[in-house]
Amino acid sequence: MIEIPAESPVLSYTHALRSRYSETDKMGYVYYGHYLSYFEVARTEMLREAGIAYSDMEKDGIMLPVIYAQASYKYPIHYDDRMNIEVMMFKKPLIKLDTYYRITTGAGSGKRVHVTGQVILCFTNASTRKPCRAPEYILNLFDRS
Repeated sequence: MIEIPAESPVLSYTHALRSRYSETDKMGYVYYGHYLSYFEVARTEMLREAGIAYSDMEKDGIMLPVIYAQASYKYPIHYDDRMNIEVMMFKKPLIKLDTYYRITTGAGSGKRVHVTGQVILCFTNASTRKPCRAPEYILNLFDRS
């Protein structure tokens, strides 16, 4: 079970996305493996919204491999459901980028949590393949918030 911290996140972003037919299984549910991709989409868009592209980090010799991933499934999502994928960070990253996720549908009193998750990534030097400190432009995001 994923425990999303109770305190307010230091950085959060919500990305809207509709489930696609090709992502559903024979039961009409979004196949469980797609949720990690949804997490990645939201995380990438959060950084893009902040003015940082993954491709720029790669050009700077920084990679972000996943070192831990977990998802907890509560209710299925069906074809063409509009999802809100919330990505949250509760601490400034130094070497690890610890992210939490909540995927919901609906709004107001009809809002329903379908999936929660946690993904931890590690800033890694592309040449040495060793962990390294987060680049300054990532650290600066948290000084602005």
